[in-house]
Amino acid sequence: MTVWLAIVSASWLGIQTSISPCPLATNIAAVAFLGRTVSSPRRVLLNGLVYAVGRTVAYVGLSVLLLWILKDRMAAGSVLSNVLQKYGLLAIGPLLILLGMLLLGMLTLPGSLSLVGTGLQERAAKGGLWWSGALGFIFAMSFCPASAALFFLLLIPLAASQGSMLLLPTLYGIGTALPVIVFALLMVFANQYVAKTFDRLTLIEKWVRIGAGAVFIGAGFFYCLTIIYGVKII
Repeated sequence: MTVWLAIVSASWLGIQTSISPCPLATNIAAVAFLGRTVSSPRRVLLNGLVYAVGRTVAYVGLSVLLLWILKDRMAAGSVLSNVLQKYGLLAIGPLLILLGMLLLGMLTLPGSLSLVGTGLQERAAKGGLWWSGALGFIFAMSFCPASAALFFLLLIPLAASQGSMLLLPTLYGIGTALPVIVFALLMVFANQYVAKTFDRLTLIEKWVRIGAGAVFIGAGFFYCLTIIYGVKII
């Protein structure tokens, strides 16, 4: 995989994570949190950027820790890369199909690793700028099955195969905060359209999720046919 393809893939995985159930819910909560200072658009933008930094720091820190442990346990980074290249390609097809089914609502998995309670959000609403970063960090650590699969089973192997502990996880983190960043920018440059945009967020998310799910399933079948079964598709 080329460097540019890896960069695009990491960014796209972040965007897909931002519309998976748990991160989407937390991003909407973050938008409501930022909206409390709607009278100060610049303040909203600053809070949005700090929130994005908080999410990014969480993912980068976790990625560095996991990749360092994996590299240390495997005794050599090249061994990890070889294992990922050998077995990762075999798993990516079925994994993409499962993720697509999750996005389309064809599968439901119980449970969540949420660390966020209503009490924390209420305290954050009363806090200042640093609470935006804290919320971003904590929200990033609130994994559900779909977002956990995207991060642990797709991003981490991708970052390991490219030897990228910082760049790819950073792009992924920015992608997960993209809805909040867009909202913050709208507050600055198009304040009068924010309410309409917010009202349409659920509808847009629905069609993006359906399209992404269909693409994931199609790509999954492609990988299964070409990698697992050796079918030559021209």
